[in-house]
Amino acid sequence: MSRRIEIELTSARPDGTWTWRAAGARAPKGVLDGSLLPDGSKIGSVLKADAEIELDGMTILAVSTNKEKAEKSGLLDLIPSNKPFEAVTQQLAQRDRSDRGDRGDRPPRRDGPAGDRRPRRDGDRPPRRDGAATRTDRPGGDRPGGSTRPDRRTRPNFTAPPELPQRPKPKRLKPGRVHRNAVLADLPEEQRPVAERALQGGLPAVRQAVNEQNTRLRAEGKPEVPAAGLLSMAEGLLPRLRVAEWLDRADAAKADIDELDLRDLRSVVAAGEDPMVARDESTRAVATELKAALITKQESELALWFEDIDAAIGVGRVIRALKLSSQPPKAGVRFPVELAGKLATATTANLTTDALPDRWVAVLEAAAFSPVRTHVQPTAKPTQVSDELLATVKRVGPLLPQIAALFEITVSQGASTPKPLRPTRPVAPKKPAKAPAPPRAPKPAAATPAPDPLPAPEEMLIVEPTAEAAPVAEDPPAAVDETPVVDESPVDDVSSLSAP
Repeated sequence: MSRRIEIELTSARPDGTWTWRAAGARAPKGVLDGSLLPDGSKIGSVLKADAEIELDGMTILAVSTNKEKAEKSGLLDLIPSNKPFEAVTQQLAQRDRSDRGDRGDRPPRRDGPAGDRRPRRDGDRPPRRDGAATRTDRPGGDRPGGSTRPDRRTRPNFTAPPELPQRPKPKRLKPGRVHRNAVLADLPEEQRPVAERALQGGLPAVRQAVNEQNTRLRAEGKPEVPAAGLLSMAEGLLPRLRVAEWLDRADAAKADIDELDLRDLRSVVAAGEDPMVARDESTRAVATELKAALITKQESELALWFEDIDAAIGVGRVIRALKLSSQPPKAGVRFPVELAGKLATATTANLTTDALPDRWVAVLEAAAFSPVRTHVQPTAKPTQVSDELLATVKRVGPLLPQIAALFEITVSQGASTPKPLRPTRPVAPKKPAKAPAPPRAPKPAAATPAPDPLPAPEEMLIVEPTAEAAPVAEDPPAAVDETPVVDESPVDDVSSLSAP
Protein backbone atom coordinates (compact mmCIF):
# COMPACT_ATOMS: atom_id res chain seq x y z
CA MET A 1 0.00 0.00 0.00
CA SER A 2 1.46 3.35 -1.03
CA ARG A 3 1.40 6.58 0.92
CA ARG A 4 1.85 10.23 -0.04
CA ILE A 5 4.94 12.01 1.33
CA GLU A 6 6.92 15.13 0.59
CA ILE A 7 10.52 14.69 -0.60
CA GLU A 8 13.40 17.03 -1.31
CA LEU A 9 15.88 16.35 -4.10
CA THR A 10 19.44 16.41 -2.77
CA SER A 11 21.70 15.47 -5.74
CA ALA A 12 21.74 14.11 -9.33
CA ARG A 13 23.85 11.07 -10.32
CA PRO A 14 25.53 10.45 -13.68
CA ASP A 15 23.40 7.32 -14.29
CA GLY A 16 20.19 9.42 -14.31
CA THR A 17 19.07 8.73 -10.79
CA TRP A 18 18.46 11.26 -8.04
CA THR A 19 18.97 11.06 -4.27
CA TRP A 20 16.16 12.33 -2.06
CA ARG A 21 15.31 12.81 1.52
CA ALA A 22 12.13 13.57 3.44
CA ALA A 23 11.32 17.26 3.50
CA GLY A 24 13.08 18.74 6.54
CA ALA A 25 15.31 15.68 7.17
CA ARG A 26 19.10 15.81 7.53
CA ALA A 27 20.45 12.92 5.47
CA PRO A 28 19.29 11.42 2.13
CA LYS A 29 16.70 8.76 2.49
CA GLY A 30 16.83 6.94 -0.82
CA VAL A 31 17.28 6.94 -4.64
CA LEU A 32 14.64 7.38 -7.37
CA ASP A 33 14.59 7.15 -11.15
CA GLY A 34 15.06 10.50 -12.89
CA SER A 35 12.34 9.70 -15.45
CA LEU A 36 9.72 10.09 -12.71
CA LEU A 37 10.62 13.72 -12.04
CA PRO A 38 8.61 16.49 -13.71
CA ASP A 39 10.25 19.04 -15.98
CA GLY A 40 12.19 21.77 -14.27
CA SER A 41 13.20 19.72 -11.25
CA LYS A 42 16.43 20.72 -9.63
CA ILE A 43 18.41 20.17 -6.45
CA GLY A 44 16.43 21.46 -3.47
CA SER A 45 13.01 21.10 -5.11
CA VAL A 46 10.28 19.86 -2.77
CA LEU A 47 7.90 17.48 -4.49
CA LYS A 48 5.05 15.16 -3.63
CA ALA A 49 5.76 11.47 -4.08
CA ASP A 50 3.81 8.23 -3.84
CA ALA A 51 6.05 5.85 -1.90
CA GLU A 52 5.63 2.19 -1.17
CA ILE A 53 7.04 1.00 2.12
CA GLU A 54 8.78 -2.36 2.02
CA LEU A 55 10.98 -4.30 4.38
CA ASP A 56 14.22 -3.21 2.72
CA GLY A 57 13.22 0.44 2.31
CA MET A 58 10.93 2.81 0.44
CA THR A 59 10.35 2.77 -3.33
CA ILE A 60 9.16 5.93 -5.10
CA LEU A 61 6.35 5.12 -7.55
CA ALA A 62 5.35 8.58 -8.82
CA VAL A 63 6.39 12.21 -8.29
CA SER A 64 4.33 15.38 -8.78
CA THR A 65 4.85 19.07 -8.12
CA ASN A 66 3.27 20.95 -5.21
CA LYS A 67 0.50 23.40 -5.96
CA GLU A 68 1.66 26.96 -5.66
CA LYS A 69 -0.36 29.36 -3.58
CA ALA A 70 -2.57 31.62 -5.62
CA GLU A 71 -1.88 35.27 -5.36
CA LYS A 72 -4.43 37.34 -3.45
CA SER A 73 -6.82 39.23 -5.69
CA GLY A 74 -9.54 41.82 -5.14
CA LEU A 75 -7.36 44.14 -3.09
CA LEU A 76 -7.80 47.88 -3.22
CA ASP A 77 -4.86 49.97 -4.26
CA LEU A 78 -3.96 52.93 -2.13
CA ILE A 79 -3.69 55.98 -4.36
CA PRO A 80 -1.52 58.68 -2.80
CA SER A 81 -2.87 62.21 -2.52
CA ASN A 82 -1.08 65.51 -2.47
CA LYS A 83 -3.60 67.22 -0.16
CA PRO A 84 -2.41 67.96 3.40
CA PHE A 85 -3.86 65.77 6.16
CA GLU A 86 -6.51 67.39 8.35
CA ALA A 87 -7.50 65.68 11.62
CA VAL A 88 -11.17 65.36 12.56
CA THR A 89 -12.03 67.01 15.88
CA GLN A 90 -15.24 67.07 17.96
CA GLN A 91 -16.31 69.56 20.63
CA LEU A 92 -19.47 69.10 22.71
CA ALA A 93 -21.51 72.09 23.76
CA GLN A 94 -21.56 72.73 27.48
CA ARG A 95 -24.94 72.48 29.18
CA ASP A 96 -26.17 74.13 32.34
CA ARG A 97 -27.37 71.73 35.06
CA SER A 98 -30.53 73.80 35.56
CA ASP A 99 -31.40 73.56 31.86
CA ARG A 100 -33.49 70.38 31.53
CA GLY A 101 -34.57 71.04 27.98
CA ASP A 102 -38.00 70.86 26.47
CA ARG A 103 -39.95 68.14 28.25
CA GLY A 104 -43.03 68.55 26.11
CA ASP A 105 -46.37 67.48 27.54
CA ARG A 106 -44.86 64.76 29.75
CA PRO A 107 -46.31 65.02 33.29
CA PRO A 108 -43.93 65.44 36.24
CA ARG A 109 -42.78 62.32 38.13
CA ARG A 110 -44.00 63.62 41.45
CA ASP A 111 -47.18 61.87 42.54
CA GLY A 112 -47.96 64.33 45.32
CA PRO A 113 -47.18 67.88 46.24
CA ALA A 114 -43.89 69.53 45.42
CA GLY A 115 -40.92 67.87 47.11
CA ASP A 116 -42.61 64.45 47.42
CA ARG A 117 -40.16 62.05 45.78
CA ARG A 118 -41.77 58.78 46.79
CA PRO A 119 -41.65 56.06 44.12
CA ARG A 120 -44.85 55.45 42.18
CA ARG A 121 -46.71 52.23 42.98
CA ASP A 122 -48.56 49.96 40.58
CA GLY A 123 -51.94 51.00 41.96
CA ASP A 124 -51.20 54.69 41.32
CA ARG A 125 -49.93 54.18 37.78
CA PRO A 126 -52.27 55.72 35.17
CA PRO A 127 -53.57 53.47 32.38
CA ARG A 128 -51.60 53.32 29.17
CA ARG A 129 -52.83 55.44 26.30
CA ASP A 130 -52.64 52.63 23.79
CA GLY A 131 -55.09 50.49 25.80
CA ALA A 132 -52.53 47.78 26.68
CA ALA A 133 -52.88 45.98 30.00
CA THR A 134 -50.70 47.15 32.82
CA ARG A 135 -48.77 44.86 35.13
CA THR A 136 -51.57 44.66 37.67
CA ASP A 137 -54.16 43.90 34.92
CA ARG A 138 -52.32 40.88 33.54
CA PRO A 139 -53.97 37.52 34.18
CA GLY A 140 -52.29 34.99 36.42
CA GLY A 141 -50.83 37.33 39.03
CA ASP A 142 -48.45 40.24 38.88
CA ARG A 143 -45.85 38.54 36.72
CA PRO A 144 -45.91 37.96 32.95
CA GLY A 145 -46.63 34.49 31.65
CA GLY A 146 -49.40 33.74 34.14
CA SER A 147 -47.06 33.09 37.11
CA THR A 148 -48.89 32.74 40.43
CA ARG A 149 -45.80 33.38 42.56
CA PRO A 150 -46.51 36.31 44.90
CA ASP A 151 -44.62 39.51 44.37
CA ARG A 152 -42.05 40.59 46.95
CA ARG A 153 -44.23 43.45 48.04
CA THR A 154 -47.12 41.07 48.86
CA ARG A 155 -45.10 38.47 50.83
CA PRO A 156 -45.70 38.33 54.59
CA ASN A 157 -43.13 40.27 56.55
CA PHE A 158 -41.97 38.51 59.73
CA THR A 159 -40.88 40.75 62.57
CA ALA A 160 -38.77 39.08 65.24
CA PRO A 161 -39.94 39.56 68.84
CA PRO A 162 -37.97 42.10 70.86
CA GLU A 163 -34.99 40.91 72.83
CA LEU A 164 -35.22 40.68 76.60
CA PRO A 165 -32.42 42.05 78.78
CA GLN A 166 -30.19 39.30 80.10
CA ARG A 167 -29.54 39.15 83.82
CA PRO A 168 -25.86 39.18 84.84
CA LYS A 169 -24.35 35.78 85.40
CA PRO A 170 -23.89 34.88 89.08
CA LYS A 171 -20.42 34.54 90.52
CA ARG A 172 -18.95 31.13 91.21
CA LEU A 173 -17.50 30.19 94.57
CA LYS A 174 -13.74 30.79 94.91
CA PRO A 175 -12.65 29.71 98.40
CA GLY A 176 -9.41 30.85 99.92
CA ARG A 177 -6.79 28.93 101.94
CA VAL A 178 -6.58 30.91 105.17
CA HIS A 179 -8.07 28.38 107.61
CA ARG A 180 -6.46 25.41 105.90
CA ASN A 181 -2.98 26.96 105.98
CA ALA A 182 -3.47 27.81 109.63
CA VAL A 183 -4.26 24.17 110.48
CA LEU A 184 -1.27 22.92 108.48
CA ALA A 185 1.02 25.40 110.21
CA ASP A 186 -0.05 24.13 113.66
CA LEU A 187 0.71 20.49 112.81
CA PRO A 188 4.10 18.89 113.43
CA GLU A 189 6.42 18.64 110.45
CA GLU A 190 6.05 14.86 110.16
CA GLN A 191 2.23 15.04 109.95
CA ARG A 192 1.94 17.68 107.19
CA PRO A 193 2.46 15.27 104.24
CA VAL A 194 -0.32 13.06 105.56
CA ALA A 195 -2.62 16.06 106.08
CA GLU A 196 -2.01 17.40 102.56
CA ARG A 197 -2.90 14.08 101.00
CA ALA A 198 -5.99 13.82 103.18
CA LEU A 199 -7.08 17.22 101.90
CA GLN A 200 -6.59 16.11 98.31
CA GLY A 201 -8.70 12.94 98.43
CA GLY A 202 -9.40 11.79 101.95
CA LEU A 203 -8.38 8.37 103.24
CA PRO A 204 -8.20 6.76 99.74
CA ALA A 205 -5.52 9.26 98.71
CA VAL A 206 -3.48 8.49 101.85
CA ARG A 207 -3.82 4.76 101.28
CA GLN A 208 -2.66 5.07 97.67
CA ALA A 209 0.35 7.20 98.67
CA VAL A 210 1.35 4.62 101.30
CA ASN A 211 1.16 1.76 98.81
CA GLU A 212 3.28 3.65 96.24
CA GLN A 213 5.90 4.51 98.88
CA ASN A 214 6.06 0.92 100.16
CA THR A 215 6.53 -0.36 96.60
CA ARG A 216 9.47 2.00 96.11
CA LEU A 217 11.00 1.11 99.50
CA ARG A 218 10.61 -2.59 98.79
CA ALA A 219 12.50 -2.21 95.50
CA GLU A 220 15.30 -0.34 97.25
CA GLY A 221 15.54 -2.97 100.01
CA LYS A 222 14.44 -0.61 102.78
CA PRO A 223 11.87 -1.25 105.53
CA GLU A 224 8.30 -0.45 104.62
CA VAL A 225 6.07 2.13 106.29
CA PRO A 226 3.21 0.59 108.31
CA ALA A 227 -0.01 1.57 106.55
CA ALA A 228 -2.25 1.13 109.58
CA GLY A 229 -0.48 3.82 111.59
CA LEU A 230 -0.60 6.39 108.77
CA LEU A 231 -4.26 5.72 108.12
CA SER A 232 -5.00 6.20 111.81
CA MET A 233 -3.12 9.49 111.73
CA ALA A 234 -5.14 10.64 108.68
CA GLU A 235 -8.39 9.67 110.42
CA GLY A 236 -7.47 11.81 113.40
CA LEU A 237 -6.51 14.82 111.25
CA LEU A 238 -9.46 14.64 108.89
CA PRO A 239 -12.11 16.35 111.13
CA ARG A 240 -9.93 19.44 111.66
CA LEU A 241 -9.09 19.59 107.97
CA ARG A 242 -12.74 19.30 106.95
CA VAL A 243 -13.71 22.12 109.30
CA ALA A 244 -10.92 24.37 107.99
CA GLU A 245 -11.83 23.64 104.39
CA TRP A 246 -15.52 24.37 105.04
CA LEU A 247 -14.70 27.63 106.83
CA ASP A 248 -12.74 28.78 103.77
CA ARG A 249 -15.75 28.07 101.55
CA ALA A 250 -18.14 29.74 104.02
CA ASP A 251 -16.04 32.92 104.14
CA ALA A 252 -16.00 33.10 100.34
CA ALA A 253 -19.78 32.57 100.23
CA LYS A 254 -20.44 35.32 102.79
CA ALA A 255 -18.24 37.75 100.87
CA ASP A 256 -20.32 37.36 97.65
CA ILE A 257 -23.66 36.35 99.16
CA ASP A 258 -25.72 38.73 96.97
CA GLU A 259 -24.09 37.76 93.64
CA LEU A 260 -23.16 34.14 94.39
CA ASP A 261 -24.57 31.31 92.34
CA LEU A 262 -27.44 29.61 94.14
CA ARG A 263 -25.95 26.16 93.50
CA ASP A 264 -22.68 27.06 95.19
CA LEU A 265 -24.46 28.55 98.20
CA ARG A 266 -26.64 25.47 98.47
CA SER A 267 -23.59 23.17 98.36
CA VAL A 268 -21.91 25.12 101.20
CA VAL A 269 -25.07 24.85 103.34
CA ALA A 270 -25.37 21.13 102.59
CA ALA A 271 -21.70 20.59 103.52
CA GLY A 272 -22.36 22.33 106.84
CA GLU A 273 -24.64 19.40 107.82
CA ASP A 274 -21.63 17.06 107.77
CA PRO A 275 -21.12 15.61 111.29
CA MET A 276 -17.42 16.51 111.14
CA VAL A 277 -18.32 20.16 110.51
CA ALA A 278 -21.45 20.42 112.65
CA ARG A 279 -19.78 19.17 115.84
CA ASP A 280 -17.44 22.18 115.92
CA GLU A 281 -18.69 25.21 117.87
CA SER A 282 -17.11 27.71 115.46
CA THR A 283 -19.12 26.42 112.50
CA ARG A 284 -22.63 26.35 113.96
CA ALA A 285 -23.18 30.10 113.98
CA VAL A 286 -21.81 30.43 110.44
CA ALA A 287 -23.99 27.55 109.21
CA THR A 288 -27.12 29.11 110.72
CA GLU A 289 -26.35 32.42 109.05
CA LEU A 290 -25.85 30.76 105.68
CA LYS A 291 -29.11 28.82 106.01
CA ALA A 292 -31.09 32.01 106.53
CA ALA A 293 -29.31 33.63 103.58
CA LEU A 294 -30.12 30.60 101.41
CA ILE A 295 -33.85 30.81 102.20
CA THR A 296 -33.92 34.50 101.31
CA LYS A 297 -31.93 34.01 98.13
CA GLN A 298 -34.14 31.12 97.02
CA GLU A 299 -37.28 33.21 97.39
CA SER A 300 -35.77 36.08 95.40
CA GLU A 301 -34.52 33.71 92.69
CA LEU A 302 -37.96 32.12 92.39
CA ALA A 303 -39.58 35.55 92.03
CA LEU A 304 -37.09 36.52 89.31
CA TRP A 305 -37.64 33.16 87.60
CA PHE A 306 -41.39 33.72 87.39
CA GLU A 307 -40.86 37.28 86.14
CA ASP A 308 -38.52 36.12 83.36
CA ILE A 309 -41.00 33.50 82.16
CA ASP A 310 -43.89 35.98 82.21
CA ALA A 311 -41.84 38.59 80.34
CA ALA A 312 -40.82 36.08 77.66
CA ILE A 313 -44.47 35.12 77.14
CA GLY A 314 -45.45 38.78 76.93
CA VAL A 315 -43.10 39.55 74.03
CA GLY A 316 -43.87 36.32 72.16
CA ARG A 317 -40.68 34.37 72.90
CA VAL A 318 -42.44 31.10 73.71
CA ILE A 319 -39.42 28.83 73.20
CA ARG A 320 -37.36 30.83 75.65
CA ALA A 321 -40.19 30.75 78.18
CA LEU A 322 -40.46 26.96 77.84
CA LYS A 323 -36.73 26.51 78.36
CA LEU A 324 -36.77 28.77 81.41
CA SER A 325 -39.67 26.82 82.91
CA SER A 326 -37.62 23.60 82.74
CA GLN A 327 -34.73 25.15 84.74
CA PRO A 328 -36.12 26.05 88.19
CA PRO A 329 -33.77 27.58 90.77
CA LYS A 330 -35.04 25.10 93.38
CA ALA A 331 -35.88 21.44 92.97
CA GLY A 332 -39.45 20.34 93.57
CA VAL A 333 -41.05 23.76 93.23
CA ARG A 334 -44.70 23.87 92.12
CA PHE A 335 -45.43 25.87 88.99
CA PRO A 336 -48.17 28.52 89.49
CA VAL A 337 -51.52 27.68 87.90
CA GLU A 338 -52.05 31.07 86.27
CA LEU A 339 -48.57 31.19 84.74
CA ALA A 340 -48.90 27.57 83.57
CA GLY A 341 -52.15 28.39 81.78
CA LYS A 342 -50.58 31.38 79.99
CA LEU A 343 -47.57 29.33 78.93
CA ALA A 344 -49.67 26.41 77.68
CA THR A 345 -51.98 28.72 75.72
CA ALA A 346 -49.05 30.53 74.09
CA THR A 347 -47.39 27.22 73.20
CA THR A 348 -50.54 25.80 71.62
CA ALA A 349 -51.02 29.03 69.64
CA ASN A 350 -47.61 28.49 68.01
CA LEU A 351 -48.50 24.96 66.86
CA THR A 352 -50.89 25.91 64.05
CA THR A 353 -51.55 24.13 60.77
CA ASP A 354 -49.88 26.84 58.66
CA ALA A 355 -46.71 26.95 60.80
CA LEU A 356 -43.50 25.68 59.21
CA PRO A 357 -42.08 22.28 60.24
CA ASP A 358 -38.98 23.95 61.69
CA ARG A 359 -41.17 25.95 64.05
CA TRP A 360 -42.95 22.80 65.21
CA VAL A 361 -39.61 21.07 65.84
CA ALA A 362 -38.27 23.95 67.97
CA VAL A 363 -41.46 24.30 70.01
CA LEU A 364 -41.85 20.54 70.63
CA GLU A 365 -38.21 20.18 71.73
CA ALA A 366 -38.69 22.94 74.31
CA ALA A 367 -42.18 21.88 75.42
CA ALA A 368 -41.24 18.24 75.99
CA PHE A 369 -39.16 19.11 79.09
CA SER A 370 -41.33 21.88 80.52
CA PRO A 371 -43.83 21.42 83.40
CA VAL A 372 -46.76 22.29 81.08
CA ARG A 373 -46.11 19.59 78.48
CA THR A 374 -49.35 17.72 79.26
CA HIS A 375 -51.39 20.91 78.72
CA VAL A 376 -50.16 21.51 75.16
CA GLN A 377 -53.06 20.39 72.96
CA PRO A 378 -52.84 21.42 69.27
CA THR A 379 -55.98 20.80 67.22
CA ALA A 380 -54.38 19.46 64.04
CA LYS A 381 -50.98 18.68 62.61
CA PRO A 382 -49.33 21.08 60.16
CA THR A 383 -50.00 20.95 56.44
CA GLN A 384 -46.29 20.52 55.76
CA VAL A 385 -44.72 17.53 57.53
CA SER A 386 -41.01 16.97 57.06
CA ASP A 387 -38.85 13.99 57.98
CA GLU A 388 -37.15 16.01 60.71
CA LEU A 389 -40.52 16.80 62.29
CA LEU A 390 -41.55 13.13 62.29
CA ALA A 391 -38.22 12.15 63.86
CA THR A 392 -38.70 14.77 66.59
CA VAL A 393 -42.24 13.55 67.35
CA LYS A 394 -40.98 9.96 67.65
CA ARG A 395 -38.15 11.03 69.96
CA VAL A 396 -40.27 13.12 72.37
CA GLY A 397 -43.30 10.84 72.06
CA PRO A 398 -42.93 9.37 75.60
CA LEU A 399 -43.17 12.91 77.04
CA LEU A 400 -45.79 14.22 74.59
CA PRO A 401 -48.14 11.28 73.90
CA GLN A 402 -50.94 13.61 72.74
CA ILE A 403 -48.66 15.02 70.02
CA ALA A 404 -47.63 11.51 68.94
CA ALA A 405 -51.30 10.50 68.67
CA LEU A 406 -51.95 13.59 66.53
CA PHE A 407 -49.30 12.37 64.05
CA GLU A 408 -50.61 8.77 64.29
CA ILE A 409 -47.40 7.55 65.91
CA THR A 410 -47.66 4.75 68.47
CA VAL A 411 -45.55 5.09 71.61
CA SER A 412 -44.63 1.81 73.30
CA GLN A 413 -45.21 1.35 77.00
CA GLY A 414 -41.57 0.73 77.89
CA ALA A 415 -40.12 3.55 75.80
CA SER A 416 -37.24 5.34 77.49
CA THR A 417 -37.56 9.00 78.38
CA PRO A 418 -35.47 11.19 76.05
CA LYS A 419 -32.97 13.77 77.22
CA PRO A 420 -32.69 17.39 76.07
CA LEU A 421 -30.52 17.97 73.04
CA ARG A 422 -27.20 19.63 73.64
CA PRO A 423 -26.61 22.92 71.83
CA THR A 424 -24.38 22.52 68.80
CA ARG A 425 -21.41 24.75 68.35
CA PRO A 426 -20.81 26.43 65.03
CA VAL A 427 -18.12 24.81 62.96
CA ALA A 428 -15.14 27.11 62.64
CA PRO A 429 -13.72 27.51 59.12
CA LYS A 430 -10.64 25.45 58.49
CA LYS A 431 -7.43 27.40 58.42
CA PRO A 432 -5.06 26.84 55.52
CA ALA A 433 -2.37 24.33 56.27
CA LYS A 434 0.92 25.92 57.18
CA ALA A 435 4.28 24.69 56.07
CA PRO A 436 5.84 22.40 58.69
CA ALA A 437 8.32 24.23 60.85
CA PRO A 438 11.87 22.94 60.92
CA PRO A 439 12.50 20.58 63.81
CA ARG A 440 13.98 22.17 66.88
CA ALA A 441 16.51 20.74 69.19
CA PRO A 442 14.78 19.02 72.14
CA LYS A 443 14.93 20.96 75.36
CA PRO A 444 16.23 19.22 78.45
CA ALA A 445 13.33 17.89 80.48
CA ALA A 446 12.66 19.86 83.65
CA ALA A 447 13.05 17.92 86.80
CA THR A 448 9.63 17.09 88.27
CA PRO A 449 9.55 17.85 91.98
CA ALA A 450 9.00 14.67 93.92
CA PRO A 451 6.14 14.64 96.44
CA ASP A 452 6.99 14.96 100.05
CA PRO A 453 7.67 11.50 101.44
CA LEU A 454 5.49 10.16 104.17
CA PRO A 455 7.11 10.04 107.62
CA ALA A 456 9.53 7.23 108.30
CA PRO A 457 8.64 4.47 110.81
CA GLU A 458 10.80 5.96 113.54
CA GLU A 459 9.28 9.46 113.03
CA MET A 460 5.66 8.29 112.90
CA LEU A 461 3.31 9.52 115.61
CA ILE A 462 0.62 6.97 116.42
CA VAL A 463 -2.80 8.51 117.04
CA GLU A 464 -5.77 6.63 118.40
CA PRO A 465 -8.19 5.89 115.53
CA THR A 466 -11.53 7.63 115.57
CA ALA A 467 -14.79 6.73 113.93
CA GLU A 468 -14.77 7.62 110.26
CA ALA A 469 -17.18 10.42 109.48
CA ALA A 470 -19.99 10.11 107.00
CA PRO A 471 -19.22 11.45 103.51
CA VAL A 472 -20.34 14.93 102.57
CA ALA A 473 -23.78 14.93 101.03
CA GLU A 474 -23.73 15.65 97.32
CA ASP A 475 -26.36 17.74 95.62
CA PRO A 476 -28.76 15.60 93.55
CA PRO A 477 -29.85 16.86 90.12
CA ALA A 478 -32.86 19.11 89.99
CA ALA A 479 -36.24 17.84 88.89
CA VAL A 480 -39.31 19.89 88.05
CA ASP A 481 -42.72 18.77 89.22
CA GLU A 482 -44.87 17.68 86.28
CA THR A 483 -48.19 18.87 87.79
CA PRO A 484 -48.21 22.68 87.71
CA VAL A 485 -51.46 23.02 89.61
CA VAL A 486 -50.44 24.29 93.04
CA ASP A 487 -49.01 27.70 93.92
CA GLU A 488 -45.58 27.94 95.42
CA SER A 489 -45.38 27.62 99.18
CA PRO A 490 -42.53 29.08 101.27
CA VAL A 491 -39.72 26.70 102.17
CA ASP A 492 -39.16 26.19 105.89
CA ASP A 493 -37.04 23.05 105.96
CA VAL A 494 -33.48 23.74 104.85
CA SER A 495 -32.02 20.33 105.46
CA SER A 496 -33.58 18.88 102.31
CA LEU A 497 -32.26 21.52 99.93
CA SER A 498 -30.58 20.31 96.78
CA ALA A 499 -29.04 21.98 93.79
CA PRO A 500 -30.66 21.78 90.35
